[in-house]
Amino acid sequence: MDIFRFGTVDYIVFLGMLILSTATGIYYGYIKKSNKKPEEPLPSISSGEKRKHDFGSEKLNEYLMGSGSLKVFPVSMSLIASSISGVSILGTPPEVYNYGTQYWIIVVPILLEYFITAYIYLPVFWTLQVGSSNEYLELRFHSSIRSIVSLIFVLGVLMYLPFLIYLPALSLNQVSGINIYIIEAVIVVVCVFYTIVGGLKAVVHTDVWQTVIMFVSVIVIAILGTIYATGMDSIFDDLDQRGRLEFFNIDPSLYVRHTVWGLVFGESLNWISFSAVNPTVVHRYMSLPSLNKARASLAIYCVGSAGFIFVCTYLGVLLFEKYKDCDPLSAGLITNDDQMLSLFVVQSVGDIYGLPGLFIAGIFGAGLSSLSVYYNSTSLVILEDIFRGCFKMRPSERMSNIIVKSSIIVIGVLSMALALVLEKLSGILSVCTAVVSITAIAAFGIFTLGMLVPWANTLGTAIGALAGVLLSGWITLGSQFAAASGQLNSQKRPMSVDGCDGNVTLVESTWVNEEDVLALYRISYHWLILIGVTTVLVVGSLVSLVTKPTNIRTINPDLLSPVIHRFLPKKKTNIDGQG
Repeated sequence: MDIFRFGTVDYIVFLGMLILSTATGIYYGYIKKSNKKPEEPLPSISSGEKRKHDFGSEKLNEYLMGSGSLKVFPVSMSLIASSISGVSILGTPPEVYNYGTQYWIIVVPILLEYFITAYIYLPVFWTLQVGSSNEYLELRFHSSIRSIVSLIFVLGVLMYLPFLIYLPALSLNQVSGINIYIIEAVIVVVCVFYTIVGGLKAVVHTDVWQTVIMFVSVIVIAILGTIYATGMDSIFDDLDQRGRLEFFNIDPSLYVRHTVWGLVFGESLNWISFSAVNPTVVHRYMSLPSLNKARASLAIYCVGSAGFIFVCTYLGVLLFEKYKDCDPLSAGLITNDDQMLSLFVVQSVGDIYGLPGLFIAGIFGAGLSSLSVYYNSTSLVILEDIFRGCFKMRPSERMSNIIVKSSIIVIGVLSMALALVLEKLSGILSVCTAVVSITAIAAFGIFTLGMLVPWANTLGTAIGALAGVLLSGWITLGSQFAAASGQLNSQKRPMSVDGCDGNVTLVESTWVNEEDVLALYRISYHWLILIGVTTVLVVGSLVSLVTKPTNIRTINPDLLSPVIHRFLPKKKTNIDGQG
C-alpha cells in the first residue's frame, strides 16, 4: 500500500465522481428549479387519493419531499444508498475471510424484509401521510414518545456519520498520500453543498449514479479478481480444509457467531427495523405518488441490496484465495481488517489503469450517498419532530428554510469534527454508537408495539422500551468488555503465514474457559435485536394490560397495521388513538 500511488487515469475517474455530485446539486438547485412548471393542485381526499403532508408551502414541499412526485427507480437507488455504505464494502469481505462462508445466507432476510415492510408497516405510514415516521408515535401514543425517539435518532446519526467519512478518506489516503484531514473536509463540503442546494431531488438523483458506480466497482473487481486468481479450481477444497466452507450451519447454539438461525431471524429484524420505520427510509417512501410505487421501490431496494451484499460476500472468498497462505494482518501488511480489500485491489488488479480509481470512487460514492441521505432526512426530523413536534413551534416558510439548511450545515460541521478526532476517540465513539444502536432497537420495538398491539398505551410502551434498552445494553456492553479483557475466545478460523516472504510468525491465540463468563455475554450479536424487540413487546404489552389499556373499540384503525384489522371489534370507530 505504501509503494502504490494513484495514476492520472485513477484521478480522472475519481474526480469525475466528485464533479458529477456537485453538478447534480447545481442542476436541481438552480437550473431545474428555475424551469419548473407551476404545480397542479394537490388531490382531494374525495378523489380517492391521499393528500400529501403539507410542510407549509410549495417550495418546502418541493425541497423536502420533491412534491411527492419522484420516480420509482431513483428512490429505490437512494434506498440502497441509505443502507449500504463504505462500511459494508470494506467490512463484509473480511467477515467472510475470517469467519467462513455461512454469512452468505444474509441475502435471505434481506429479501424477506420486503413482505413484512410492504404489508405490515408501510401501509400505516402511507394512510396517515406523516411528514416523518416519528410523527406516528405522537398520533398513536404521546408527543413525549415522539420527542425522545427523535432526539435519539439525531444523536445516533451524529455518532454514525464520522465512520461514513473516515473510511472513504482512509482508503483514498492510502493510495494517494493526500492528507486524510483534507480528504475528510472535501467529503463533507461536497456533500453538504449539493444537499443544501438541491434538496431531496438532488440527493435522490445523485444517489442513482453513485449507487451505480458502487455496484460497478465491486462487480468489476469480483470479475477481474476471479480471472486473475490462480487457485480457484481448488478454492472449495481449500475453504473446507481451513474450516471456512459453510452453507447451512443449523447448529442451535446461540453462541456460534454465524448460523442459519441467527442470520435469518436476527438479521431479518435488523434489516426490517431499517426499511420499515427508519426516518431516512420512510422519508423516501413518502416522496412517491402512490403506495404501489412505494412498494415497487422497496422491492428493487431489497433485490439490489441482497445482490450487492452477495457480491461482497464473494469478494471475501477471493480474499481467502489470495491470502490463504499469508494472512496480511499477521504479516504486518495491514493494521486492521478494514484495509484488507484495498490491499487486495492494489495487489491483484492495481496495475490496470483506472481500476483503483474506480474502486475508491465506489467507496466514496457509497460514503457520499449515505452522508447526503442522513443530512437531508435528519434536517427534516429536526424541523418536523423537534421544532414542530417537541417545541410546538410553527415557523414561517422563511424560518423553516433557515432551520433545515442550518441543520445540514451544523450536522456537517459536527460530523467532520468528530471524524477528525475519530482515531483518538474511536473507543469512546464505538461505545456511544453501541448505546445508540441499542436505543434504536427499542425504537423499532415501540413502532411494532403501536402497530401490532391495539391495547398498548403510553405508559406500557415507555416501560417496555426502557426494559428493552436496559437488557440489550447490559448484554452489548457486557460482551464488549468481556471480549476486550480477553475472557472470550475468538471464533476466527485458522490462519496461515507459511507462504509469506521473510520471517513471519503467526501469533497463536490463547484458549480461555468461557464457562466463567455470563452466558448472555457469549451470545452471537445477531440475536441482540431479537432479544431487545421481544423485551419491548412482551413488557410493553403486559404493562399496558394492567395500566388502563387503550380501548380497542375506540382506537383509530388507521394507526394499526392492516394485518390485524380483521381481529378488531366490528364497530364504528372515532379518531381517538391516544393511549
